[in-house]
Amino acid sequence: MRGIFGLVFVLALPFTSLDAQDRVPESPAEISLSFAPVVREAAPAVVNIYAKVVRPGRPSLFQDDPFFSDFFRNFGQSRPRVQNSLGSGVILTERGIVVSNYHVVGRATDIRVVLSDRREFSARVLLGDEESDLAILQLEDGDGLPFLELRDSDRVEVGELVLAIGNPFGVGQTVSSGIVSGLARTSSAAGNSRGYFIQTDAPINPGNSGGALVDIFGRLIGINTSILSRSGGSNGIGFAIPANLVAQFVEQAERGAVRFERPWAGIVGQVVASDLAESLGMEIPRGLLISDIHPASPFADRGFEIGDVITHVDGLEVNSPSELIFRMSVTGIGDDVRITRLRGRAMDDIEVVMITPPNVPPSDVFTLGNRALLPGLQVARINPMRIEEFQLPFSAEGVLVIEVGRIAARVGLKRGDVIFGLNGQRIETSDDLVQALARSGRHVQIELLRHNRRVVLRFWT
Repeated sequence: MRGIFGLVFVLALPFTSLDAQDRVPESPAEISLSFAPVVREAAPAVVNIYAKVVRPGRPSLFQDDPFFSDFFRNFGQSRPRVQNSLGSGVILTERGIVVSNYHVVGRATDIRVVLSDRREFSARVLLGDEESDLAILQLEDGDGLPFLELRDSDRVEVGELVLAIGNPFGVGQTVSSGIVSGLARTSSAAGNSRGYFIQTDAPINPGNSGGALVDIFGRLIGINTSILSRSGGSNGIGFAIPANLVAQFVEQAERGAVRFERPWAGIVGQVVASDLAESLGMEIPRGLLISDIHPASPFADRGFEIGDVITHVDGLEVNSPSELIFRMSVTGIGDDVRITRLRGRAMDDIEVVMITPPNVPPSDVFTLGNRALLPGLQVARINPMRIEEFQLPFSAEGVLVIEVGRIAARVGLKRGDVIFGLNGQRIETSDDLVQALARSGRHVQIELLRHNRRVVLRFWT
């Protein structure tokens, strides 16, 4: 009988509350009555964003030619075009700090934000990061605005009820419901192989980008960013950027940062699969095996070596490179994190300080002059900062191409190439490159590294 009465009590709970229509539900049982109280609490802080991007026109084929440029000044040249972008955003402070997706507002020249009560504000981007697909905006003259509380996204569990709020297809603010269907999603299916996402089956469609994923108490747990779909519509697999990363973006934006500072690990990690776990003597596959480590890495400074396995960061499991990047990204630069290391059968907790990739030795950007064989070619010394920026292998040697210039582009050089040889001469510095170009005859052969592949370019002058 006790079990029967207990069941009746739980089912009756939402109906025994006299003010259930006037407040946010206080338990999952109460939410079975209606989502309306949650929507009333959260929806005013979710905004529609209209962004305008001016794309440059296609340049004339003859604009850089010293002879034909005057004759064909406007031939083949198109006018700049205006591209409109529609998305959503979430107000996070009463002073008008708004978070959205970078792909919605990152390159916008004009941003207009419309609240659910039809008030409109101009906005500017404070901080944007294409890799994380997040952007922080400041509303002009925003004050006393509704905002959402950030929840600790590390405490979100699979199966929780969630609501997705946004502006799909531009039809107006829309709410859809579902559950958290997965955590720690890091696959390229989410559109970002380095990302870390919360997965939900709450319907998300174009225009929802930048909108809110909230729990049953109206707290923000993630920013809706992408879907897995072949048709362009929702198939029940949507991805949201966790709130903990959003919090770090807001903190850096309020400090005045203009670009997101992401801690640098300086290691290459490999997922520990079952066969690798067996060879390492592990009973259960887990963690991230260090397969390469840079001498300047903060992990190397604390004694980590190739062959060590990282299993946890601050007590939270890490099983992929993307998870490690995320765990480090939600930690502030200069802070220590507790890394759990497995070496052989010994497990240790080691404090590692979070640093940005050092610009040591100095990058020393150098631009070739107009009289050089490749005028305008801009190269730099390779160091940890450049390795992280261009995703180069730790073993890369030579000079890094920063800008190609007109002639170098014609012979096939690209931004991000690493030149390590020219006509059989080894290239280690910009001086080596300048001297090798000066001594080259009519035949030039450039050896370079491009996306971890060796490429040879040959041309005649």
